[in-house]
Amino acid sequence: MTRQLWLWGLVAVATRLPVAMAPMALVFFGRAGTGGYSFGAVATAVYVIGEIVGASVLGARLGRGRWQLPWGQAAGALAFAVTPFADGPALFALVFLAGAAPAAAPGGTRAMLTALVPESQVARALSAEAVLSQIVWAAAPALATALSLLIHPGAPMLVAAAFLLVAAVLLRWLPEPERVTAPISRSLLSAWPIFLTSSASNALFAATELMLPALLEQRHIAYGWSGPMLTWFALACAAGAVIYGLRTWPGTARQHSLVLLVGMTACIGVTVFLPGLPGIAAGLLVAGLFQAGAMVSRSLSLRERLPSHTHAAAYSVMYAFAGIGYGGSASISAVALELSSASTAILIGVAITAVIIAVSASAERRVPVS
Repeated sequence: MTRQLWLWGLVAVATRLPVAMAPMALVFFGRAGTGGYSFGAVATAVYVIGEIVGASVLGARLGRGRWQLPWGQAAGALAFAVTPFADGPALFALVFLAGAAPAAAPGGTRAMLTALVPESQVARALSAEAVLSQIVWAAAPALATALSLLIHPGAPMLVAAAFLLVAAVLLRWLPEPERVTAPISRSLLSAWPIFLTSSASNALFAATELMLPALLEQRHIAYGWSGPMLTWFALACAAGAVIYGLRTWPGTARQHSLVLLVGMTACIGVTVFLPGLPGIAAGLLVAGLFQAGAMVSRSLSLRERLPSHTHAAAYSVMYAFAGIGYGGSASISAVALELSSASTAILIGVAITAVIIAVSASAERRVPVS
């Protein structure tokens, strides 16, 4: 743990906490108004569409200059800060900007991390990153819930703005991603089956996260338990990342990613049928253990397939695909909730994930390594 690694950790927390808070913050912001849970799901979808656009456009330019990372964080902070005071089309425009402006940061910071450690330690570094991310995701829903219910529904957005400003300031002391001196689109295209699994994982997570408050109410359980339940899920993910990073597992990283993703999907599907709060907690526990390993092995398989100068852009493209899965599932879940129930909406997310996994696994056999 060098000084730069500690600094990287601060930047990673300040960058990811706003992203992790945003879905629950928007759900409760919508519930406090007249839009209900469906409004929150739609607002979250707009936020994630912004992330998709930002990660695709800005992320593809990582390695051509570092200016977009701190300026993107600053623009995102401004959008978050103004969002609680807006309504109508202006609110959705600000939510879009809050997602788009800092969207290149996750890919950029991951590339910075792997550049700060020896090649032999990359797997452990990515596992440590997953642990840190899941600690953030463990704290964020509970923090967003507490700020929304105890202070004001707009308070989580103001806190998110403050963290993004901190990240913008600290980024200047970290090394920029490896320079890109040649076209990389062909290399990135060859990794599309891996990107698909990122969509699958986040489609499932969106259906679970956004529909959990409604599922609890459907089961006659206080919806305020949604924050602690998502914290429980994130802590399980952190434990899973530690377990995955402790040893070398049989098979390839790509095989690990697919198997663990299938396990996570099955667990979320079973959770819908398990009784009461303990049943939901048990399903989320096992699903979280699987998700962490799937996330780390997905990044490792991407590194194995692509040359190093494409990694920063590839991580951002993978983040964009994750956003596509999340945003698409959020929109479908909102419609399903209006027409049916929260449990049905989650099962639709499970079905979408299963189809994407099947397509990715089939395509992987036919796509040549770059």
